[in-house]
Amino acid sequence: MKQILVMTRFFGVALVLGALSLPISAQTPETPDAQVQRIVNEVIEIIRTDPKVQAGDVKRVRELLDDKLLPHFDFKRMTMLAMGRNWRVASPEQQTALVEQFKTLLIRTYSGALSQYKDDKIDVKPSRARPDDKDITVRSEVIRKGESPVSVDYSLVLGSDGQWRCYDVIVGGVSLVTNYRDDFNQQVKNGSIDGLIKTLTDKNQGGA
Repeated sequence: MKQILVMTRFFGVALVLGALSLPISAQTPETPDAQVQRIVNEVIEIIRTDPKVQAGDVKRVRELLDDKLLPHFDFKRMTMLAMGRNWRVASPEQQTALVEQFKTLLIRTYSGALSQYKDDKIDVKPSRARPDDKDITVRSEVIRKGESPVSVDYSLVLGSDGQWRCYDVIVGGVSLVTNYRDDFNQQVKNGSIDGLIKTLTDKNQGGA
């Protein structure tokens, strides 16, 4: 869990970059990386100028997440990867509960980081994706004055609706879902899948 806490600061930016919607259309001349950069700029502008976000208004931050960001994350795939082999032995009801609680945990843990990003720059690297690719990585660097750049890479999968969604974030070479997988596997080993669900639910129902 220590590495997860280290990643908290930069996953706020990951949520920003998650605000991507990349429909496959002949009328869309932008490349995936160019569109990601454009939408990132739009969302960061909201963060910088919205006084409620700057003040840490939890309700307003959640509205921003719900409206601009969350639709573009594949939380089911993220949960499957975080659960590893334990996903296959979970019942459909347990899988539904795991996705919901993991999604809520990520939102609660990292949404507060959004209001901290005022002067950061995000440099999205040119994509090398081929037209027929359905699973790609968009690479970027987070640049903060007086600090070394931090690499933040995004694993994206193309959905049946023709839109790309993020299912993993790699900060400085460390995968978000892999870190959670280690913790989740240990909790299941020491207890059960229901025990993991209860642990996540208790965290999500705790204080902000």
